Amino acid sequence: MSYLPIEQYKKAWIFRHKDLPVSDEDLQQIKPLTESRAEQVWTQQISKHCNHPGLFGADDWANKNQTWLETDNWQQTWESDDSALPALLAEHLQWDDQTVVWFCYSSEHVIETCWDVFRRNWKNFLFFDDGPILIGRKRKQVVQFNQTGNYRIGNRK
Repeated sequence: MSYLPIEQYKKAWIFRHKDLPVSDEDLQQIKPLTESRAEQVWTQQISKHCNHPGLFGADDWANKNQTWLETDNWQQTWESDDSALPALLAEHLQWDDQTVVWFCYSSEHVIETCWDVFRRNWKNFLFFDDGPILIGRKRKQVVQFNQTGNYRIGNRK
């Protein structure tokens, strides 16, 4: 089994917040990974050496300056009534709607969905903003969100 039922997901409240409701249809496509599957995705896609974005080492692609292209602010858009992604982020991620994406909070906490569901509900994912990384399956473009209210876009090798 690769996924937890959303009802068993400890942090499911982020998708049931009264101010940011997620449709039932989208909720069915938001799939928290089991701990073992999350660790597998994290190890294959993010880091073999650390378990949290705050602990990246010199060998991790996310810790290399050449990975990152530009930084912008996400928090102002998040706090607004506008549901669209921040412009720089939307420009950088020109993915098909059905591209599988992983929102990686840590090695034990990864959520899988598709790009169109993430795009519609991105604000919910950012209730936890201590360095999570957004990646797409077989895509080089990446985004990392920080508690400062900024995000950075880049390309992993």
